[in-house]
Amino acid sequence: MAVAKKKAKKELPLPLFNELTKLDESLLNEQIEWESPEYISRNMVHKFRYYQEEALRFFHYSQTNEQFRFRNINHVLFNMATGSGKTDLMAGLVLYLYQEHNYQNFLFLVNTNSVLKKTIENLTRKTSRKYLYNQEIEINGNRITIEQVQSFPKNQSKNTIYLKLETVQSIATDIFTQKENSMGKNDYARNKVVILGDEAHHYSASTKSEKELEQSWEKAISIILNAREDNRLLEFTATVDLENNKVYEKYKDKVIYRYALDRFIKNRFSKNVKRIQSSNTDEENMLNVILLSEFRRRYAIEKFGSYIKPVIMFKSQKIDASNEANEKFNNLVEFLTADSIREFLNRQKHVDTEQDSITLALAHEYYRNNDNQLNQIVHEIKREFSPSRIINANDSDRGAGMLEKGQYDALNSLESPTNLYRVVFAVAKLTEGWDVLNLYDIVRISDSKGTKGDKKTTMAEAQLIGRGARYNPFSIEGKKSFTRRFDDDSNESLILETIHYHTINEPQYLKNLVASLNEMNIPTGTDTKNPLLEIKLKKSFIKSDVWKYGKIFYNQTLTISDEYYDGLDKYGIDNKSDIVISWIYSSRELGYRDNVVSRDYSNTHNVPIEVDQRYLMKAMNRLTFFHFENLIKYLPQLKSREDFLGERWLNIYNRTIYAIVPISMSKKDLMPLEKLKIIEIYLTEVAQKIKKGYSKKRGTGKFIGYPVKDYIINYRKRIPNYDTSNLLQVANPQHIKRYEIKDEYFVYDSAIINQTEKQLIDRIGERIEELKEQYSDVYLIRMDENMHRESAKNDKLKLHQFGEKIRDIYLEGFQPDFILYLQNADFLIQVFIEPKGKSLEEDQWKEDLLMYINDNEAEIFFEDEVQGVKIKGLKFYTMNDERKSIEQLGQITLGKKFKGLSVQEL
Repeated sequence: MAVAKKKAKKELPLPLFNELTKLDESLLNEQIEWESPEYISRNMVHKFRYYQEEALRFFHYSQTNEQFRFRNINHVLFNMATGSGKTDLMAGLVLYLYQEHNYQNFLFLVNTNSVLKKTIENLTRKTSRKYLYNQEIEINGNRITIEQVQSFPKNQSKNTIYLKLETVQSIATDIFTQKENSMGKNDYARNKVVILGDEAHHYSASTKSEKELEQSWEKAISIILNAREDNRLLEFTATVDLENNKVYEKYKDKVIYRYALDRFIKNRFSKNVKRIQSSNTDEENMLNVILLSEFRRRYAIEKFGSYIKPVIMFKSQKIDASNEANEKFNNLVEFLTADSIREFLNRQKHVDTEQDSITLALAHEYYRNNDNQLNQIVHEIKREFSPSRIINANDSDRGAGMLEKGQYDALNSLESPTNLYRVVFAVAKLTEGWDVLNLYDIVRISDSKGTKGDKKTTMAEAQLIGRGARYNPFSIEGKKSFTRRFDDDSNESLILETIHYHTINEPQYLKNLVASLNEMNIPTGTDTKNPLLEIKLKKSFIKSDVWKYGKIFYNQTLTISDEYYDGLDKYGIDNKSDIVISWIYSSRELGYRDNVVSRDYSNTHNVPIEVDQRYLMKAMNRLTFFHFENLIKYLPQLKSREDFLGERWLNIYNRTIYAIVPISMSKKDLMPLEKLKIIEIYLTEVAQKIKKGYSKKRGTGKFIGYPVKDYIINYRKRIPNYDTSNLLQVANPQHIKRYEIKDEYFVYDSAIINQTEKQLIDRIGERIEELKEQYSDVYLIRMDENMHRESAKNDKLKLHQFGEKIRDIYLEGFQPDFILYLQNADFLIQVFIEPKGKSLEEDQWKEDLLMYINDNEAEIFFEDEVQGVKIKGLKFYTMNDERKSIEQLGQITLGKKFKGLSVQEL
């Protein structure tokens, strides 16, 4: 039976938006070269992204272009995705309207007190971390003041912007029941006013009822707008129900710009979204998400030396169910032990199936591999998830109870380094106006009275997922990114750049949830393992002498004695120079392709941090790595933690720690907690280098031959499970697929690889005939990490640093992805090849090792019986061979450039 295709939604025409789009693309547009004014980027904390600049440009056209001369475009709607920076755009529009059109009076309307409080912080409080303007605003040499007011003054000062920030309920009350000291219609007629309405879908009361209410919010806003011809109304929302005919008729000529959530995610400005569907009990789901959340935190520290604080939200249908879940959670954490975690992990291992979550499996594997640290891990879990670090957002009276507990501000600053909260229990309060960036897990609590899977419920949950998908711009090596850094569905991306929605496994509920996610254009897929696929050696290769008698070569390692590690220089750490930590940068957003030179340091300076032993000991106590029982594992000659701070090791008292801060800050402005955090950042970098620089073994120049037939074997591998959105699949240049490769030079029947790796295989394939003119045996071998799981012996197949001329010390070794095996009657050449999509800088030490092999051939030697072997390394191969690696391959193997060029190179 044929499956009915989903009927595509009809795209409703939006005349104003379509007209502006055509105008922007037209070569006849006299404003075609108009760009966002420099005073906006200079005075705002965040640089506009391309779509925010486009939205401002469209508005500029509507107010100035000849095409609109005889139309008064006084009411527009910006329909932009949750998390796309609507408030930033509003802040920029304030400066634009002030400077270009002489507006001084701005009325901000919001729907709730929580959004009002957030907006006040964003636009008026210079001390807030969320303040969107620079500390001093200057346009054309004039210092501009932003003043929050209850009413717009009759006599208005020069160089002043007046902001009145109110809830729409309060404004409507003032309009319809004139009170003393409130603003009525005549007050809005005195001087021209711009109304900015956030979450504007709430204000269309008359369009959603049969009869227009005479004293509705919408009516009140209309009265203010029409008090003067030059008043303006700019509305902003991520949610506008254009399917509702009345809403569509109201807004079809007012939508000035659209930036949908699917585009936002496709452009990598958000986290990815994955669902984990489970039939576990709530308690089992709670323990799973605790282990996953703590794994995220530890993974960021241990792999990248980066601090993130992953937040969990438990979402319930009823307040009673949420409070009951909160109590269960507290009991679970209180009675958690290392043994109970082991028992849970063993249960999970026995019930594991092909369909289990990849991310949860990674977390489980981490704890199994760190079994000897489980007692310490439990101690940290009890600290991180204690009742004092949990916010219950279910108080009535619109948050009054939370205000009494001091939790209201905490809820809106969860990504702040000084905010320790890790868990939120809530029903429905947080679907709007919540700007948390470090929400990584939303857990749906089951309903004991039966799951409500109706469309209204799942649409609210989809909206919450959309808000939670905001990207968390965490730092790696002092560099922030405001877009996803890693290949989608890589381990790094799943752990640090993906929000997981842990759902209940109820069919109707899941069907409605997926429908709601699709309706909101949220590309999402389930986080599950794909089946293992078998990668087999070609029969022709198995019959060859290379497979029967050949060898592949890796350098031997030697055990390092404890006496070797007598100072931090042996770990590649400079303990002589002063320390500089990037704490607060000048206001520039960076894309994931930008490097450190793109950052603007012109408005920053270095301030010294006064360090005493209290700060150092506190920081070391907070970082598990620096507990003495752990530190001694890596620094075997260390006598005590005080010894670590001394001259022989960290030498901290003979150096100065500087923090990079905005020019307007002095060292007095740094709070004690900030100083502590700065020291923690430095110590985390040190910990990372110590771990990379410490090894029980180090490489030598002696290369050992391992029989090909024992190590190049059949193996199994999964294809990573990508988002199901076709839009995202097309846009992802590094999508991993299984490719069949029939050419005899490639030893396996297929490869599960990305496009860069496939292109490398093809480029080498184009040169095979030329290589065969000099070599009788030409084979390309894919050295997949999954071969390790098939044969424990393959752990030997790693390259390690050797020699004395090493710049950066990384003793752990690595396995290049490919070996090009070339042999003739006189000698064998083995070329190590490593393709790279991104992270060139992070993995530079690997390329340095490959180049060291070429430049220091005299340091390489072999076992006595081995003759005529040459080991070579190729610089990283990148997409379209931008770095001319194939040209280098010709020089290495033939002593000249290859004759032919691929189509891409012509």
